[in-house]
Amino acid sequence: MYHPRLVAHLVRFLGGRAVVDPELVRENALTLPLSRLGPHASIGCMNRSRLVLLVCCCAPFAGVGLLAQSPAEKVVVLHAAHLLDVEHGALVSPGEVLVRGNKIAEAGASVAHPAGADVIDLGSATLMPGLIDAHVHLFLHPGAEDLQTVQEPVPWRTILAEQAAKDDLMAGYTAERDMGTEGAGSADTAIRKAIDTGLIPGPRMRMSGNAISILGGHEDAIDYNPASHIPSNADYANNATELVAVIREQLKEGADFIKIYETGKDHLRDGKFTTPYQYTEEELAVAVKETARAGTRVGVHCTGEPGALYAAKAGVASIDHADYLSDETMRLMKEKQIYAVPTFSIVEYFGQHADPSVGDWDDSMQKFHAAQFKRQMAAGVPFAVGSDVGPFPHGTQAREMELMVQYGMSPADVLKADLLHGARLLDWEGQIGEVKPGYYADVIAVPGNPLEDISVTKRVSFVMKNGVIYKK
Repeated sequence: MYHPRLVAHLVRFLGGRAVVDPELVRENALTLPLSRLGPHASIGCMNRSRLVLLVCCCAPFAGVGLLAQSPAEKVVVLHAAHLLDVEHGALVSPGEVLVRGNKIAEAGASVAHPAGADVIDLGSATLMPGLIDAHVHLFLHPGAEDLQTVQEPVPWRTILAEQAAKDDLMAGYTAERDMGTEGAGSADTAIRKAIDTGLIPGPRMRMSGNAISILGGHEDAIDYNPASHIPSNADYANNATELVAVIREQLKEGADFIKIYETGKDHLRDGKFTTPYQYTEEELAVAVKETARAGTRVGVHCTGEPGALYAAKAGVASIDHADYLSDETMRLMKEKQIYAVPTFSIVEYFGQHADPSVGDWDDSMQKFHAAQFKRQMAAGVPFAVGSDVGPFPHGTQAREMELMVQYGMSPADVLKADLLHGARLLDWEGQIGEVKPGYYADVIAVPGNPLEDISVTKRVSFVMKNGVIYKK
């Protein structure tokens, strides 16, 4: 059955035709209230205020799965040369996956081929779980990031966010954590709902709304004329009491988790990395306690010390960026399984697209972080993969995994960080991140062996999310 809301939306806004015929009460028919229809419906019969409709909509969305048959009615067998076993860092050859509805029923070298199943042969490709990006910004795009919230109205930014979600999905990202709308408030909840109800294509989303910061802190329009009262890209909270109030408001508006800016502007001088903290350990502990009361967690933007130590002691879920971590911070992160999310690709992009009038890019910060990354791996710090995509083009963020390999992590460990740790960080452990029976049918195909060449994740040839095929 097609989703009634989707049909009504398409009939009203896309110029489709709804043809009513009492003989069409079949697999592809549905019932809608008369009030839900627009002027483009032609009526053949009517029983009070309800109509039986067969919708023949125009084709633009057919290629991205919006009008796909409900996954509850589908049985699909995927066949390819290989199947990635993420946990063991190995390939199963050949690889097959049996999908029933929106779940994986079987996976391995050979699975059942039920009568009537749609068998899709992907040739020499490798089947693997859909990718996970633990740090995205759907509401940002390349260009002057600070001006987007000033010049672009939230409805326009929401439309761009819809396109960003589609671009990420088509690149193989079937689950993401959005780390702040940067001034668009809780508009991200509309994107999440539209994806979840099938109105638009996109990854599974965990949303945070605006980040939280202090007056004069990170993202507070510091370089603008104070007399102009340019608003912050974050929600203000200057103490523990205000933190609790803002957290409660954000959760009321639909946030899945809370993002807090823990550090401000970064400096690297003579090999020493410094950055001011924004909240004390005690204030962060209050935030963690409040989110735990509501059944969720805190992720922090945090590049260095002492903010990272305060965050680790407070028990946050992730420390994003993590350019510099002290020995004690790393010990606590290993002990508490707090994930570091490096976000190398955003720094590389900014460097490659720097204003030439200010001279060549100084890559000293990236080199410093790469060296610290090796130190963090040696200390046993757990990692998740997050790109900070948004300020650079959506759908290109697999570059993050390439950089993590370039800076010393094996492809197998990068894939574990992305898929296993990413699923845990997004609170979908046991549901996504592996191709196993009972997991959601989030499956992609890549042209090669990602255990040998991680760059194949940049060339995704097939995308299935929740049992629906979006790219083939």
